[in-house]
Amino acid sequence: MPRAMIQSGLIVPAVAAMFLLSACGGSAGGAIPYNVSLSAPDKPTIVPLEQGYRIAPLDTVTVKVFKLPDLSGDYEVDLAGQISMPLIGEVQAFNLTTAELDQRLTAKLGEKYLQHPDISVGIKSSTRRSVTVDGAVKSPGSFPVAGSMSLLQAVAQAGGVADEGNIHRIAVFRQNSGKRLAAAFDLGKIRKGQADDPPIYAGDIIIVDGSAIKSLQKSILSTLPLLSIFNAF
Repeated sequence: MPRAMIQSGLIVPAVAAMFLLSACGGSAGGAIPYNVSLSAPDKPTIVPLEQGYRIAPLDTVTVKVFKLPDLSGDYEVDLAGQISMPLIGEVQAFNLTTAELDQRLTAKLGEKYLQHPDISVGIKSSTRRSVTVDGAVKSPGSFPVAGSMSLLQAVAQAGGVADEGNIHRIAVFRQNSGKRLAAAFDLGKIRKGQADDPPIYAGDIIIVDGSAIKSLQKSILSTLPLLSIFNAF
């Protein structure tokens, strides 16, 4: 599936810029402070996804274009907040409702390719209801959160750190009060009891450093300008 956040208000790319991943190596480092005490995330608003839900990175959206099966399908929102579709390429989806994404796709397809395109957009899976673990882990993916969970437990859900992974550099991204926060942790020290094992909440995104992480992740996490960890971006 194509891994296709950005306008003003972009979340992950700017914060991820603070986490400078090395292509290889197994030492701690990078610009995100280690062992920062992240406050708990915003309390979720209990509303159906179809009522004002805003699309998040690594969500999967279903797009149906009437009478055009080649354009219809499931599209994963990448870490940059975009989906990639035939004909129109990358389209910003981050922080849009399904209705707003519907309007954007309708406008883009109507510019050059279709007259009065009939499009519907839905949410197939939501990372805001789960923890996403990606990077150098054995089984990256999104995992439901049932009760309390720690960083060690979340990484274990993803099969543990892969052979090429760097246990000394793991980033956690979290939304709080409308801002995206980030902190880096040393899993080696946590395992030895030399550092606290931080709590993990639904909606968190965990990225494990390593030599074989996806090029998009590497680009986002290493090339953007450094911002203060608690600034909105």
